[in-house]
Amino acid sequence: QVQLVESGGGLVQAGGSLRLSCAASVNLNTMGWYRQAPGKQRELVATITSGGSTNYADSVKGRFTISRDNGKNTVYLQMNSLKPEDTTVYYCYAPTWNRNYWGQGTQVTVSS
Repeated sequence: QVQLVESGGGLVQAGGSLRLSCAASVNLNTMGWYRQAPGKQRELVATITSGGSTNYADSVKGRFTISRDNGKNTVYLQMNSLKPEDTTVYYCYAPTWNRNYWGQGTQVTVSS
């Protein structure tokens, strides 16, 4: 059973920064982050493979950076230049051969 444990959400003013962390219980090839606002579909934020290949949503390119520490089975999301529209719950994500795994979610709130 794969477990994903997130940390690092919180409240920040617009233009500020936050870093999210997600520790997995096993080594995983691809890990990433999604976010979901109330009443909306969950949307991709960024993903990264064990080899370091990354993918970003257009809305966060140039502001967010995803990285990982394979030795610690941990993925990070550095969020800079945060905007009020970034306010929502962020979920750690890891696809495997038989199912997708999700963290419990961490709230990010950006005040204007």
